[in-house]
Amino acid sequence: MKQFQYFIKSFTGILFFIIILFVSAGRLDYYHGWVYTAISLLGLFLSFVITADDKELLEERSHIFKDAKEWDKRILKLSVLTTIIAYAVAGLDSGRYQWSPQFHWSIVLMGVVLMFLGQLLFLIAKKTNAFFSSVMRIQHDRGHTVCESGVYHYVRHPGYAGMILSWAGFPLLIGSLWSIIPIVTAIILLLIRKHLEDRTLIAELPGYSEYRQKTRFKLIPGIW
Repeated sequence: MKQFQYFIKSFTGILFFIIILFVSAGRLDYYHGWVYTAISLLGLFLSFVITADDKELLEERSHIFKDAKEWDKRILKLSVLTTIIAYAVAGLDSGRYQWSPQFHWSIVLMGVVLMFLGQLLFLIAKKTNAFFSSVMRIQHDRGHTVCESGVYHYVRHPGYAGMILSWAGFPLLIGSLWSIIPIVTAIILLLIRKHLEDRTLIAELPGYSEYRQKTRFKLIPGIW
């Protein structure tokens, strides 16, 4: 039952942004919107298949607990607002008014690839880390420990790396130069969130400082 509730919540969230995109575009014959819809639903399906049996993880990601960090709640609200603006601008641009020049199909395909790879990396990170919470908290009630396996062996924040990939692909897939402005804002908020999360984990999660010394890269293996 918990699994079903979580995925209904996830589907509702995806549907909300799809509606914003199509309402802003003002038409249904909007192929950019339909390609985005297909990628989003495929990501949701893969998430269901891969994480449906992980009840504790789904329970963790279904709620915002009392001990969640206030700074993360505020950043999350700003991120949601920025994302709404990005989708509205994208729909108005590529769907209704065509402010941006028409993108070559290869650029749109690049956007599809980036979005899919980003969603896949995010999903792998979520499946690997049993403590992959929606809002930052030290999960003392669940025996929180440092995750060092899988993709976490190469970078400390693979979930955020996946989100950045997806967001980078969004303007290309949608065909909207103007949507880059709110997307860049969303990425900046994510980088701030990553910094504050790293600082919190160093201070409050035993073993994280040692893990940080072993896994030096934050988002991009061998670079940063």
